[in-house]
Amino acid sequence: MTQEIILAFIAFAFVSSITPGPNNLMLMSSGANFGFKMTVPHLMGVVVGFAIMIELVGLGVMQLFNAFPVTYEILKFVSIGYLLYLTYKIATAKPSTENQIEEKSKPLTFVQATLFQWVNPKAWTMALTAVSVYAPEQTLLSVSIISVIFAIVGFPCVASWIVLGQKNAGNA
Repeated sequence: MTQEIILAFIAFAFVSSITPGPNNLMLMSSGANFGFKMTVPHLMGVVVGFAIMIELVGLGVMQLFNAFPVTYEILKFVSIGYLLYLTYKIATAKPSTENQIEEKSKPLTFVQATLFQWVNPKAWTMALTAVSVYAPEQTLLSVSIISVIFAIVGFPCVASWIVLGQKNAGNA
């Protein structure tokens, strides 16, 4: 990878990590409700889960999509369906008293946040774009470089959403 390609990829990783999406909005909400410290497992699950996703996409899943294009279409519909299901659950949730909220409410765990990457349409778009544009040869080294750079650049980007949630909660 040339220096120019790495710099272009860093810009791509920054822009795609800092812009709103399911991960960032959930981290902002968690930061507002639970604070930074309690949201760290969720944050780490997003960063590590996405790095793993890039590795797996670059080393195999992309070949599956190329060999069987219908699998990508199925994935899109499953992801959209899951997000619609979450939207429905949020929209139809009954209001809770403050005591019930405190008893039931917990931030996402590391494992939950890691697994969420696989149904997150923005994560799929980011991973497929990163691998196909910046590691088209899909070697272990090139995919690993992409994965590590994304984790390094993405960590402060997604962490900033937790802080934003805390700031907004303080203004409410």
